[in-house]
Amino acid sequence: MRRHVFSWSHGGLRFAAHTGVPSMKSLHVDVLIVGAGLSGVGAACRLTQLNPDRSFAILESRQSSGGTWDLFRYPGIRSDSDVFTFSYPFRPWTGTDVLASGESIRDYIRDTAGEFGVEERIHYGQRVIAAGWSSGTGRWTVKSETVDGLIEHTASFLYICTGYFSYDTGHVVDFPGRAEFDGPIIHPQFWPEAFKAKGKRIVVIGSGATAVTLVPALADQGAAHVTMLQRSPTYVLPLPGTDVVGNGLRRVLPARAAHRAIRAKNVVQNVGLYEAAQRFPGPVRRGIASLNARFVGSAAVRDHFTPTYDPWDQRLCVVPDGDFLAAVRDERASVVTDTVAQFTRTGIRLSSGEELEADAIITATGLRIEVAGGITFTMDGATFAPNERYFYKGAMFGGVPNLAVCLGYTNNSWTLRADLTSRYVCAVLARMAQTGAATATPRLDGEIEDGEPPFELSSGYVERSRHLFPKQGTTKPWTVRQNYFHDLRLMSRRRVDDGTLEFAPLMVRPFVMVGTDTGRS
Repeated sequence: MRRHVFSWSHGGLRFAAHTGVPSMKSLHVDVLIVGAGLSGVGAACRLTQLNPDRSFAILESRQSSGGTWDLFRYPGIRSDSDVFTFSYPFRPWTGTDVLASGESIRDYIRDTAGEFGVEERIHYGQRVIAAGWSSGTGRWTVKSETVDGLIEHTASFLYICTGYFSYDTGHVVDFPGRAEFDGPIIHPQFWPEAFKAKGKRIVVIGSGATAVTLVPALADQGAAHVTMLQRSPTYVLPLPGTDVVGNGLRRVLPARAAHRAIRAKNVVQNVGLYEAAQRFPGPVRRGIASLNARFVGSAAVRDHFTPTYDPWDQRLCVVPDGDFLAAVRDERASVVTDTVAQFTRTGIRLSSGEELEADAIITATGLRIEVAGGITFTMDGATFAPNERYFYKGAMFGGVPNLAVCLGYTNNSWTLRADLTSRYVCAVLARMAQTGAATATPRLDGEIEDGEPPFELSSGYVERSRHLFPKQGTTKPWTVRQNYFHDLRLMSRRRVDDGTLEFAPLMVRPFVMVGTDTGRS
């Protein structure tokens, strides 16, 4: 495939990408992957490693790879979990920061795609809008929107790796008086490259990972002052910006061995913290408060850093070397806990009556959840939605053949579960080849008792979207547990043929000509 460097603009943003030429040919492949971000590229790499005899292609709606890490360009963007578990297990991360920058992650994804021969399998500018399964042909027919119109592809197996949020819109709150404000109102998902923070009074609305990342970054860019306006507090966990133990391991071990050791260490730490928070929330709450107080003092912790919920009921906001808290301590930034009454010409009037003057307002109000890329699915002509189906091992849908969805963890590094899912899909494909099966379908054995939704967090973006998620049972394999060690066993190659996943040959219907004697009297 020819490769080009080109640039384009959208909504005040200018992008440059090193990509392949968009393909407008209809494809037929064994496996069709949707999405060329961290998950999709990782899935393709696993196919090249574990199922080299399978043909595959990737459809990507945008004109460049990288997914989230190409879309989001706001100042300071970084991973919100340690990069050694966030990176691929088969390609060691070589940086030293615990939380990696968005640019370095984007480069890592693209370099990995090039190294594993995945880049030439990516077909850009193809937004998948529909996918239909035919039992007669044993294939998915996938419809993509392109600049030249609709195009159809077929595949024996469909793997959706589009993440869990909409790339087209964020969660937008219609604040009263929004049109009155004289300055720019910016959603971080669509950051204008031309915006300059220097000398500006900036209000960041929100208290999640995006907000606590933006505040110190904007302060470092010379903003006159940055105020984070939060409706309620969030747990902010300061951690060292570099992994001293990990860097020591890399000095004495080969790269791959060190990568495995660091990943194992961090997985144990991350799972241990989550389980401790679930079982002993009081001590974990006090521990986080003590760390915060070292930066901002106990009074500020009481007023602005004491959430009403327990740790890990919502995702923790990890800040490297406490950069966010340091900005507050140094009075380059401040935190206000209140709600918006109205935007005004010069800023924001709060419900308490206080006025926050601002030259720019950043609405870090969250994402809009979109399950399976918002694709319309049909099976033999009948439409179905993910929320109508039970989730099998957090990867497939009950009663639906040859379809998998890649979703990562909400309480740990996304890639840990994404890679487990991709390895599981490869194991399913290998089992199909061994048995001569054309389909792999999770079968429900009788009635299933409905369980809780698959994501356990009470974060706003999760609560707003619970109705979109697949259904969950109360017993495995119809439950999703946010636990890597549990999933490592559940999704083992040895447990593919578990009696629930049905492997079957293609059911070919007999062809009978009109007027032909069928042998029946």
